[in-house]
Amino acid sequence: MKRYLLPTVMLLCGMPIVGQTVHKGDVVVCGEKSHRFDAVQMLRSANVESLDGLTAEERSDLEFLYDYMPLADLTDYKPSFFLENVKTSIMARKEMTWGKNVPDLLFRHFVLPVRVNNENLDDSRMVFYKELKERVKGLSMKDAILEVNHWCHEKVTYRPSDGRTSAPLSTVRSAYGRCGEQSTFAVAALRAVGIPARQVYTPRWAHTDDNHAWVEAWADGKWYFLGACEPEPVLNLGWFNAPASRAMLMHTKAFGDYRGPEEVLLRTSNYTEINLIDNYVETARMGFTIVDAEGKPVSNAKVVFKIYNYAEFCPVVTKYSDAAGRTFLTAGKGDMMVWASQNGKYGFRKVSFGKDKDVTIRLDRTVDNNTAAVLYTDSFDIVPPQEKPNIPLVTPEQRAENDRRFAYEDSVRHAYLATFYTKETAKKALTDKGLVDGMSADETGKIADLLVKSQGNHEVMLGFLVRHKDKLQRAVGLLSSLSEKDLRDMQTEILEDNFNAWSNELCPRVENEMIIHPFKQFFEKTFSKKDIRKIQKDPTVLVEWVKKNIRLNPDEKALMIAQTPVGVWNSRVTDRRSRKIFFVDVARSLGIEARVDAVTQKTQYRKDGEWIDVDFDGTVQKVSDKGLLSLSYKSNGIIDDPKYYSHFSISRINPDGSTSLLEYPEVGTTWSSTFKNKVELDAGQYVLVSGTRLASGGVMSAMQIFSVEKGKTTDVAMQLRTSPTAVTVIGSFDSESKFQKLDGSEVSLLSQTGRGYFITGLVGVGQEPTNHALKDIAKVASAFEKWNRPIVLLFEDEAAAKKFNKNEFSGLPENIIYGIDKDGKIRKQISENMKLSHSGLSPIFIISDTFNRVVYKSQGYTIGLGEQMEMIINKL
Repeated sequence: MKRYLLPTVMLLCGMPIVGQTVHKGDVVVCGEKSHRFDAVQMLRSANVESLDGLTAEERSDLEFLYDYMPLADLTDYKPSFFLENVKTSIMARKEMTWGKNVPDLLFRHFVLPVRVNNENLDDSRMVFYKELKERVKGLSMKDAILEVNHWCHEKVTYRPSDGRTSAPLSTVRSAYGRCGEQSTFAVAALRAVGIPARQVYTPRWAHTDDNHAWVEAWADGKWYFLGACEPEPVLNLGWFNAPASRAMLMHTKAFGDYRGPEEVLLRTSNYTEINLIDNYVETARMGFTIVDAEGKPVSNAKVVFKIYNYAEFCPVVTKYSDAAGRTFLTAGKGDMMVWASQNGKYGFRKVSFGKDKDVTIRLDRTVDNNTAAVLYTDSFDIVPPQEKPNIPLVTPEQRAENDRRFAYEDSVRHAYLATFYTKETAKKALTDKGLVDGMSADETGKIADLLVKSQGNHEVMLGFLVRHKDKLQRAVGLLSSLSEKDLRDMQTEILEDNFNAWSNELCPRVENEMIIHPFKQFFEKTFSKKDIRKIQKDPTVLVEWVKKNIRLNPDEKALMIAQTPVGVWNSRVTDRRSRKIFFVDVARSLGIEARVDAVTQKTQYRKDGEWIDVDFDGTVQKVSDKGLLSLSYKSNGIIDDPKYYSHFSISRINPDGSTSLLEYPEVGTTWSSTFKNKVELDAGQYVLVSGTRLASGGVMSAMQIFSVEKGKTTDVAMQLRTSPTAVTVIGSFDSESKFQKLDGSEVSLLSQTGRGYFITGLVGVGQEPTNHALKDIAKVASAFEKWNRPIVLLFEDEAAAKKFNKNEFSGLPENIIYGIDKDGKIRKQISENMKLSHSGLSPIFIISDTFNRVVYKSQGYTIGLGEQMEMIINKL
């Protein structure tokens, strides 16, 4: 879908640039008018009024969508797209037997909306409705929810990936998705057949690292939850029942100004964020008063609730104080850090929900204290909620039938996966097309890898290479610049735009933004050659043009889905995030190196070998003032080289007093690799958080606030606290227990492990908690191999053992023994001896010895499992 400008005249560097003809149905925003009127409201009105012949119902529903949709959806999708979605939603409501029973409130907020998360919007509603309507015909509403989830499992299964959420049809094309994508896909499918559905997040777990997303669907007056693409025989059941019972917070964003019964966390111009924690755990409500240094109430202070996760106090909810300085939150009964700020003042406090009552936070710290020094040091013991899962009853017959269907659905998906390229078939396709003539085997293999990674999008990628076989090096360079997810869903027009542009800045991506319209050749043609030369010589010309011509949406709480750069250009109104991306995309289109720095998230361009910070609010573009951090660490006897995100993190304290994490690469960033020999940081204040995650889920954390001064070095000593108690015996396990080897023979654990400590793991196959566990073990494989003691992984039956694909978990330790827990005897023994609350929940890991002593146990979803067990074995 192309976007066009009105025939208005705008000035750049004193030179006129004439816009192009506007086509009927496109967004209409005049450059000058957008400065005189409410640009966002004008966009909404222009889009709705561009459509003729609407029924009263269609107009009402369409106006509702436009009243609340984020700016990116206003500028980057045609009204005809949303009208088609509205018509399909109305059709489903009329044709599905339950449609008449869905209240208007729920239809408007949880059926009609097209957007679920931050995904690209597509035609999934229309496609899914056609495919699903006969499948769910005649079913009760609850059975229809279960049936839709079975259909989802035929299409998609779990695989971790980056944080960008793929569109539902792209997820189907790749057949894989992380939990955010699976739940976006499942919500889209349920809404397609008129069932109210919402994506539920625990933004961060309290008892382990990472987060999770699933689905709630409404049936006959009640909301139920389910694991997306993970069908169970009944509702309110998923592998996450147990970890969910330890959560501090669950929330969802209801489209529009939702007035339902749930606790409201935040109302914005786009959505209402509601708190769903009461549906899952025992909760407590706590009140907060924000005061200044003199004790006077502070209104409209930003109050951020943070959960310890990935070695930071991670923001999970943002609220604002009222005129009396008050706010509140309902959460699970565990610990959070609460950080309040306003106008460069800030304060914080660790709180315990269920123990503390009303809490006062004083804004008595200032950001402008920038001497090179450690300003604050303290430690905090963080305690998560206790596990109290509520598991619904499933009969053996229900479980057997669900397992049968599960296996069949796997076979349907595997048949589709078999159409993807393997390394061998990719090489053959390249050879057949004459693309690798004269290439070395290594060069051929690298191109074949790109086709393999593109999965269901391989025809697009191969076709692109074939069209440009005469310039294959440039074509391969472009594909090599893409992430694996981009290879899976990048479409032809985007590839062609970047390939045919004259800029050698090939990659179309700045961060995790939507890429749905070509833009590089658009900006090449829009700017005159004279203007391009001026900008290349002095990129501040482009900065000043953006400052002068692109209005910022003053609504800072609005949903910041990134607009496309052409959408920003056409509308001349944007948000702070989209402005960053717009600047970088335009600069790259004109041959200027530019980026959003991955660590600091600052917009920068490269000039004379230096990265210059872009300050849209200032008058001078310059390299930031820098100082040095000397971060020392003395081994605590367990961890010799702390890892970023696992053991420590650093956040910048922003000028307004809020915080932003320094986002160093997840792989390879350790104390010794990055911080041991001093690291350069922008001058300012920072928060260093370190912590040791205990097997109980608690954390022994420490926090230091320090300041970096221009041209000076700040010395900070990092501490990783350890438990004051040594490893203790927590239960017993018979080391003579028998299991079946994969060759069919029955042996005892002792006969395979020899004397000493060993690890026993009971694992599921294709289940998200097990996948995480095995990947975590692979991350620290060298530690287990150095330990040189056995790890026994047991599947529940022969079918599961055959289904397991070791190649999906590259890097697993060599000292793993695979087997089968025939008849579940070992699982039963561990469950009874360790008093596990739900024996069927996988994975289960224990560390024990041949004297039958258990010193560690873990069940279910535990991020960082490998590192937890590494700490234990280092103490043995």
